[in-house]
Amino acid sequence: MESHKLIVLIVDDSLFTTIRMEEMLEELENVQQILHAGSFEEGISLVKSGKPDIVLLDINLPDMSGIELLKVIKQKYPTIKVVMVSNQAYQYHRELCSSLGALHFFDKTREFDKIPSVIAAIN
Repeated sequence: MESHKLIVLIVDDSLFTTIRMEEMLEELENVQQILHAGSFEEGISLVKSGKPDIVLLDINLPDMSGIELLKVIKQKYPTIKVVMVSNQAYQYHRELCSSLGALHFFDKTREFDKIPSVIAAIN
């Protein structure tokens, strides 16, 4: 039986970060499509229209906090898995995002290379 291929949405306003994530994700066999949003509003729109399985979400977005987007996703689309990827990797943010339903929390600076293994393990 062929496993389900994932649609991944990256919500991050850093083009550099987005390109790096896309390059890592393109190599994964279980990823079918990669979508990108640069803001909270774009993120909400693509969650509705793109039907992603996973959202890689930054806390710092230009129009609103990624934490607010995490809340909306988990309230309206509880089956979507959310992985936080942020430079604000303080214990406070890790615990808050975990309590709101984030699957993982990665520090952009030190844990970026761990993202593909987490995505590869999801089916």
